[in-house]
Amino acid sequence: MARRVVMVPAGTACAEAVAAAKLPLAGPNAIVVVRGPDGTLRDLDWVPEVDVEVQPVAMSSPDGLTVLRHSTAHVLAQAVQELYPEAKLGIGPPIENGFYYDFDVARPFQPEDLERIESRMREIVSSGQRFRRRVFPSLDAAKAELADEPYKLELVDIKSEVDTTDVMEVGGGELTIYDNVDPRSGQTCWSDLCRGPHLPSTRLIPAFTITRSAAAYWRGSERNPQLQRIYGTAWPTRDALKEHLRMLAEAAKRDHRRIGEDLDLFAFSKEIGRGLPLWLPGGTIIRDELEGWARQTERKLGYQRVVTPHITQEDLYYLSGHLPYYAEDMYSPIDIEGEKYYLRPMNCPHHHMVYKARPHSYRELPYKIAEYGTVYRFERSGQLHGMMRVRGFTQNDAHIYCTYDQAKDQFLEVMRMHDDYYRALGITDFFMVLALRDPADKDKYHDDEEMWTTAERITREAMEESRIPYVEEIGGAAHYAPKVDFIIRAVTGKEFAASTNQVDLYTPQRFGLTYHDSDGTEKPVVVIHRAPLGSHERFVAYLTEHFAGAFPVWLAPEQVRIIPIVDDLLDYANEVRDTLLDADLRADVDTSDGRLPAKVRAAITRKIPLIVVLGRREADQRAVTVRYRSGQETPMPLDEFVEHAKQLVRSKSLEGAGHLQRDPKAEVTPTED
Repeated sequence: MARRVVMVPAGTACAEAVAAAKLPLAGPNAIVVVRGPDGTLRDLDWVPEVDVEVQPVAMSSPDGLTVLRHSTAHVLAQAVQELYPEAKLGIGPPIENGFYYDFDVARPFQPEDLERIESRMREIVSSGQRFRRRVFPSLDAAKAELADEPYKLELVDIKSEVDTTDVMEVGGGELTIYDNVDPRSGQTCWSDLCRGPHLPSTRLIPAFTITRSAAAYWRGSERNPQLQRIYGTAWPTRDALKEHLRMLAEAAKRDHRRIGEDLDLFAFSKEIGRGLPLWLPGGTIIRDELEGWARQTERKLGYQRVVTPHITQEDLYYLSGHLPYYAEDMYSPIDIEGEKYYLRPMNCPHHHMVYKARPHSYRELPYKIAEYGTVYRFERSGQLHGMMRVRGFTQNDAHIYCTYDQAKDQFLEVMRMHDDYYRALGITDFFMVLALRDPADKDKYHDDEEMWTTAERITREAMEESRIPYVEEIGGAAHYAPKVDFIIRAVTGKEFAASTNQVDLYTPQRFGLTYHDSDGTEKPVVVIHRAPLGSHERFVAYLTEHFAGAFPVWLAPEQVRIIPIVDDLLDYANEVRDTLLDADLRADVDTSDGRLPAKVRAAITRKIPLIVVLGRREADQRAVTVRYRSGQETPMPLDEFVEHAKQLVRSKSLEGAGHLQRDPKAEVTPTED
């Protein structure tokens, strides 16, 4: 339906043409807007001056969902201002799976406030108010009408340089406002500065709810006033809303911020600064295990490890192009003896200088260097999110320097690294996005047409051969090369950008990265940028949610919890622990007061994969009883258990990991008193 074309005669509203074409105007597949000949989404009451062909957009389509959620955000703002007339409006865009609106109010919204607001929203929806677009005749007229809305006035003043979120409010062309009009009296009930488009009527909003409220800085900067943000979600059917709320509940249970705190994986300190995480012992173990795995994998594939500085003289970043173009994402320079140094935002320039440290022959290529390198990027405080979005992070970074003939196979090897890593972790739902340049945007990209064509060909050929599903996206390339993002669909349905990889022909020319070929000439290399495991911070956060904190044995911070039934078995418990430690397994003895069921529950709460219960029979027979996450209990000799646990680690078994487990009961069958 999205590709169907409807002819709209001059002087006719699009809604009439859509109805004449017998397309639905109600229900989950209702046509809610149209796409005009220039690609712009238009309201159904748009009346073209000449005959035009338009594409109907259904509510259930991605664009239709965006319109639905944007219109619901307007209903939210109307409800808030009717209930709290002193509230001033910020912005209210649609977002993934929902919407939000920011308000300047005297106090934070309480749960009972949100209930009142949602109730009023339902009344507005039922009233069937119409969304009507109106164009301001002048900038002065807009300012006069918005005189009581200081944040909207600010958006009007910065209209020529707004970011993508603010564009939802003011648009890129004429200034427009949307009135919510009572269908019976024709009077305007409420208005908001907005680009649109919107649903024809509030009655078309089928299923929505408010989900939460939070504080948020105006335009994402902590230098600006703190507003109160209300989040909500809207869907084409009640069943879709119900399923989304179920997924939200599952996501809340798996939230890495909560689990990370409960399991002592990581923390943040206001004294250190926002977005700068502290790795606690448990999280550091997971980080070290992943890094060790990556080092072993890379060593087998011929990578060499390097270490580069965290700060660098500014000239390198002018050479790389980070200055001045990336400066807003970098921290301010440090003045050292009259020279400016920067915290590095990327590892790439440093690796290029490693390559340049000496000449290279074609016989050495591909030349692969890898580093878990820490970088620092300035993120607005409003964009920070647990470990997913931080200001200092350590990347699984590497660069491959190779010939043009080697580039496809080397990039294919990178694709297969991703596939191997992900499947070993039980990640099976993932795909790639090939971000290409927009040929029409001449200012954003370098102008060497042949270089672009070659880089895109090499990249696409490797992706095709990998047989990993992918989609293409025009306009998302870096200024110097196409890029390939790996996207993982989490168990909660959310899509997670895990890594970015590139075939780069431009940087070697900028840095003079060459090799001596067999014919004695110097030729530029191809640089492949890759980071299959992304950053420690982001990937561990993802894995925490993926496994719901119930990590597989090889990743679990504490692999074995030993619980003696009575205190006089502590000596044997310590012997078991020492035997496990000698086998390079992570184990501890529960010496706390309390009864056995409480100790088992405590170990389950800590999501420890192997719980060893020791009674007198086990001590007499030098044996253990192992309780797994499934609730299964298995007695076995100690030596056999050690080998079994080591095998679970060696094989990176996913047995009992959180993406597979059911919720076990805390009871355990004691062997004997």
